[in-house]
Amino acid sequence: MTITDDLQKLLDILPQDLQQALESHPKRDSLVEVVLDLGRRPEARFPNQAEYLSEVPVSQEQIDDCIQRVGIFGGDNRAGIEQTLHRISAIRNRTGKIIGLTCRVGRAVFGTIGMIRDLVETGKSILMLGRPGVGKTTALREIARVLADELNKRVVIIDTSNEIAGDGDVAHPAIGRARRMQVAHPEQQHQVMIEAVENHMPEVIVIDEIGTELEALAARTIAERGVQLVGTAHGNQIENLIKNPTLADLVGGIQAVTLGDDEARRRGSQKTVLERKAPPTFEIAVEMLERQRWTVHESVADTVDNLLRGRQPTPQTRTVDDHGKVGVTRQLAVVNGRGGQLATVEESFSPARPSNGWRSSGQMVALPQLPVERVTGRSEFDRLLDESFNYSESIDLGAATRQPGPNGEDLPLHVYPYGVSRHQLEQVISVLTLPVVLTKDIDSADAILALRSHVKNHAKLRQMAKARHVPIHMIKSSTIPQITRGLRRLLNMDDPEMADDRELQLFLHSGSDDEMDALEEARLAVEQIVIPKGQPVELLPRSPQVRKMQHELVEHYRLKSHSFGEEPNRRLRIYPA
Repeated sequence: MTITDDLQKLLDILPQDLQQALESHPKRDSLVEVVLDLGRRPEARFPNQAEYLSEVPVSQEQIDDCIQRVGIFGGDNRAGIEQTLHRISAIRNRTGKIIGLTCRVGRAVFGTIGMIRDLVETGKSILMLGRPGVGKTTALREIARVLADELNKRVVIIDTSNEIAGDGDVAHPAIGRARRMQVAHPEQQHQVMIEAVENHMPEVIVIDEIGTELEALAARTIAERGVQLVGTAHGNQIENLIKNPTLADLVGGIQAVTLGDDEARRRGSQKTVLERKAPPTFEIAVEMLERQRWTVHESVADTVDNLLRGRQPTPQTRTVDDHGKVGVTRQLAVVNGRGGQLATVEESFSPARPSNGWRSSGQMVALPQLPVERVTGRSEFDRLLDESFNYSESIDLGAATRQPGPNGEDLPLHVYPYGVSRHQLEQVISVLTLPVVLTKDIDSADAILALRSHVKNHAKLRQMAKARHVPIHMIKSSTIPQITRGLRRLLNMDDPEMADDRELQLFLHSGSDDEMDALEEARLAVEQIVIPKGQPVELLPRSPQVRKMQHELVEHYRLKSHSFGEEPNRRLRIYPA
């Protein structure tokens, strides 16, 4: 790699004593930025450390002297030095006076995109993601030069802060033959993007820091006109963009979709799911984890679809060593069957799944309890989004490791649900920490858990189960108590006589204190009066939603309950068996 930084020009704007300290500094060539704040000691920052350049605090006269040697500060409070890539950013007080400066070193690094050169040559749009200071703008500058000089394409750079091609009207040589359009005000960036396409006939548009909804829409417009886009956005990973409503359109956007009964049953999911709204604006995404280690998503559409379905994507990880050699590995995520934790293996690893086994008779020993997170105050859309990321698909279970249980059975137990709410199944498995993994492949299932009404009307399912020697366990309804008893029956576990705190978590909806109080009231009434004394009990008036939870808890004890009275005094009455 060849590096040019014109560092002396940046040092020349600093006070004389700071210039001398930096010119003789042993780490001068790796300087990242110099920070000058009024009344504080001047600070020099390097890649892995920071140190003070003087024990004398910075004065207003020193700051004003630096400002006089710098160009005009624009609407984004940034200025530059003519014909360099350095950036000087200002901090102002409430009256608009500059009381702090961040003098950042700009370097042109030739050869920095060797890791993704093959992707740049494909002509597909590329989105660069990463934290500040990881080298996004440097990579963008080099991509523009390679496209213009070596691939002979018409490249236009939208340079909002003059950070890519340097300050002044003459662009820095680091961008090669690429052309640069400056932006008068940052809020006009999206207009200049459209203007570039309409007026200058580019084949490639390069843009730094897409940060607003209008800029995201302008990027989509440009991509749909057949122009290759290369840009950066705020966020470390694609998941950050999916959860960011302003920038979600860059990866196709997401929307809630309601499925029909048959489709939901076929997928084994709830009826309302999240799906990608449109093709992504950028076909390729690069997550810049470190300067020498990047993660490449060759198909953003596939990555987003996998994330929304709860599958882990399988991106490439590209690294470069000290000799410039690029290494490419692909990471495969597999579920280990205990709490849905993820392990990572190399691409060449393709374990064969052990043959199906059935548990021996005896009491099943539960696994250690996992912490249950109670989340409140979220919107319905946020809840669906979180469920999508935490959703576990059976396609990722093919490499799961089966381990012998305490009684000789194969764990985890692979269960094929049919007509049973997958969301409630996962909730019961997670809260009670049952050694069960849900699968969509009946061939790999150890058992089928199905609604009785569905099995009666589905002869084909019975035939398939019989042919594969897979037992069918039926439950009357898709409720928490029925699902809990069904799974315990599958595992030969006895129902506990008393419900513990974990089981109460199953019946919570929002996890509010009112719900917890109502469930605790019902539990104490059943365990202290109805069961031991054989007497009916009336509970306090509750809302319809909370009464429904109390009914489910009473059903868990195999007791009957009825609601009576008029709202808002309608309440539950629990009867002995």
